[in-house]
Amino acid sequence: MFGIFKPRTFFNLANNSIFWLKTIFVLTLIVGLILALVLSPIDYLQKDTVRIMYVHVPSSWIALFIFLIIGVSSFVSLIFKIRVFSVYAKSLAPIGLVFSLISIVTGSLWGYPTWGTFWTWDGRLTSMFILVISYILYVSLWSLIKNYNLAEKITNIIGIVGLINIPIIKFSVVWWNTLHQPASITLTAAPTIHSSMLAPLLIMFFCFCILSLIIFLIRYKYEIINFRVNKK
Repeated sequence: MFGIFKPRTFFNLANNSIFWLKTIFVLTLIVGLILALVLSPIDYLQKDTVRIMYVHVPSSWIALFIFLIIGVSSFVSLIFKIRVFSVYAKSLAPIGLVFSLISIVTGSLWGYPTWGTFWTWDGRLTSMFILVISYILYVSLWSLIKNYNLAEKITNIIGIVGLINIPIIKFSVVWWNTLHQPASITLTAAPTIHSSMLAPLLIMFFCFCILSLIIFLIRYKYEIINFRVNKK
């Protein structure tokens, strides 16, 4: 059942799709930026500051989603001994770290004119800060621990434990009183954001997803070679 996850499958996917993925990325980036920076309306309260949303929100989504994949992959690797999932997680971690940092920085820049402060230790921001620390810890331990097998086990544990923080981030605005607004887009209700803003937001999210996939495929090819060398 895990045949699709074999290294050769991903090698072939990377070799055959990188060019087209780059083309799609450039096109969606152009369209997304035009919609986000030119055609989308300004907010009646936040004015042009609202345009930070088109980077902040997709970055936050991707940071969460990538760590979810890391946690699940770590579980599969540690419990079921399908070690190639550790390679997936290791390849994705720096990407998730970058997007989590972008989320924190853009959120602070957006927060100051909106809330009057760059930072507050409320539920959402604190849990996102913990996510950044989890990413840094995960990535750093892979670099600091020279024994590959030991690094793999410890980072797998970090990935699994870090999953606890994902629902906390998601529901923090519901469980606690925070400055952060509730989600405008959910799976159980219609979006509360106008279509003129929703369209560029989703296009930018898709654009960042394609960028993440491109970087992942490039990193995976390197990491699987490193995995094979250390496996011998």
